Amino acid sequence: MISQHSYFQQYLPAIQQLHNINFTKEQLLQKDFLIGQEHELSMYYSPHNDYINSGAHIVIAGITPGWFQMKTAFQQCISSLSHHPLEQVLHETKKAASFSGTMRVNLIEMLDRCGIPKAMDINSATELFASQRDLLHTTSVLKYPVFYKGKNYTGHQPPIERSALLSRYAFEVFPQELNEIKNPGLIVPLGKAVENVLRKLSSESSFSQHTYLFGFPHPSGANGHRKRIFEEHLGEFTEIVEDWAAKRKS
Repeated sequence: MISQHSYFQQYLPAIQQLHNINFTKEQLLQKDFLIGQEHELSMYYSPHNDYINSGAHIVIAGITPGWFQMKTAFQQCISSLSHHPLEQVLHETKKAASFSGTMRVNLIEMLDRCGIPKAMDINSATELFASQRDLLHTTSVLKYPVFYKGKNYTGHQPPIERSALLSRYAFEVFPQELNEIKNPGLIVPLGKAVENVLRKLSSESSFSQHTYLFGFPHPSGANGHRKRIFEEHLGEFTEIVEDWAAKRKS
């Protein structure tokens, strides 16, 4: 389903003006796709988080799409526009861009080791991004790409709570998206900034049906502490996944 907060129709004319798909930042990080600015923060439109899989059982949430994901999303969107109706375009775009690149490889390995394949009766978490995509919803606490001084926003500078723009998306738009998930899901927050938002939301009754994999490190290759943190918490993650799977089957 298309998100109720979708800007897709608004930005579609500008997307249709794009032809060269070897995008540079100058082509996409410009006023035609600018959603909002606040001091040194800028938020731009990207089409891949406008599709919501309300029937998902697993939700993986990052902080915000980065430049690589944004570029991949625009490339897939333009490729799909000539072949598919709009909802299918957004679905294909999400499949292509969600945690794309080495981050997805790392994420799949971590999910496999947590016991996700056994819990979901699949061979590998790879299938969640391919043949079993209907089981997965990927998203970001900040739905659209945010940049700080022109670089990917990491969730720390400035903190979400100190920005009116970021707070609106994290604590108003994102919860409405999470409310669209019908099943008692396993929510996987990637990194501390995402976890902080979800810890606040998880205390609300409307989100208490979900199980949260708190402590899960960000799968980015740039996260030098990823492997150590993951190994330290692996037993705990496995237990949480097993408990969630047992509840699903009961």
